[in-house]
Amino acid sequence: MAQQPPEIIDVDTPKVACDGGKGPLGHPRVFLNMEGKGQIDCPYCGRRFVLKQGAAAE
Repeated sequence: MAQQPPEIIDVDTPKVACDGGKGPLGHPRVFLNMEGKGQIDCPYCGRRFVLKQGAAAE
């Protein structure tokens, strides 16, 4: 059975940044590029960023 991501965040752009969202308890900021996949998971915290339907892919 596949494990669900801890949080799913809908975004308007395929390039996103993640810092864990917990201030000083988060993780180093990483920049992620979906590269046409429509979604990407943060390698540190597992948050899943999903491109909103109708958002312009770069």
